[in-house]
Amino acid sequence: MDGRLLIFSGNANRSLATEIANCLNMNLGRALVGTFKNEETRIKLEDNVRGCDVFVIQPTCNPVDHHLMELLFIIDALRRASAARVTAVMPYYGYAKQEKKTTGREPISAKLVANLICTAGADRVLTMDLHSPAIEGFFDIPVDHLQATPLLADYIRSLNIPDPVVISPDAGGVRRANHFRERIGAGLAIIAKQRPEPDTSEVVEMVGEIEGKTAIIADDMISTGSTLVEASNALIERGARAVYACATHGVFASDAFNIVNRSNITQTIITNTIPLPSVDDNSRVRVISVASLFAEAIIRIHKDLSLSVLFS
Repeated sequence: MDGRLLIFSGNANRSLATEIANCLNMNLGRALVGTFKNEETRIKLEDNVRGCDVFVIQPTCNPVDHHLMELLFIIDALRRASAARVTAVMPYYGYAKQEKKTTGREPISAKLVANLICTAGADRVLTMDLHSPAIEGFFDIPVDHLQATPLLADYIRSLNIPDPVVISPDAGGVRRANHFRERIGAGLAIIAKQRPEPDTSEVVEMVGEIEGKTAIIADDMISTGSTLVEASNALIERGARAVYACATHGVFASDAFNIVNRSNITQTIITNTIPLPSVDDNSRVRVISVASLFAEAIIRIHKDLSLSVLFS
């Protein structure tokens, strides 16, 4: 791409956006991102973007709808200001769990969000660990799908955990857990669960050798924390000597952060795709930064280079 590289950010996770910009030895683009007195979203770009290659860093996290509107309006403003290319950088993709109909008369919200991003004028999307990889197919523009597994696995290896076994908390996460297992050289076990209603789950069965081993639950997100805590309790009951948890997105809805922090999980490792409550030294939650990974992806996209190296 011949145009000048610029990075803008909404208000969803400015600390991550600033960290990414610092990795690239850049400053964030100047823009007013706020609200009018009637609470409508207000956007005004203060830098010239004509002919530029622009990246907008905005995870659509809580409040999801507001941050989604900020992203859409920033993209539209960039398009109307003649940016040469606009990439929506969404470290966390909101509505990703609504990628299919589970009952009649429901929307497929993840697909509608993809339509909105395309209609606003984005040329491509850069994201991380979508809840369902099928969401990539919802877009008619290129999607670069980064993975946090290498970063999380590196941290777990540094702990020198004895007799590790990686746990998939449901059947849908087996592929993710297997990749994690391969990177740290561990066994694999699978928890079968059912969801009687949204945001609740019940452990039905467990497959794999657990007794006497250190269990590492690998998941894409922690939302209410109920699945994670219930899985850890079941693992301890099956004879696991300790339980660790790794997840890319710390959604931590409602009181989930405190629920996880008070559980019998030895340590919970997440990334900073979503801004988190203050984590002190006594917390059993550890945060791994994804800023350098996104910075490398941004510069590679800007220079039209392959991103394949980032997956190895």
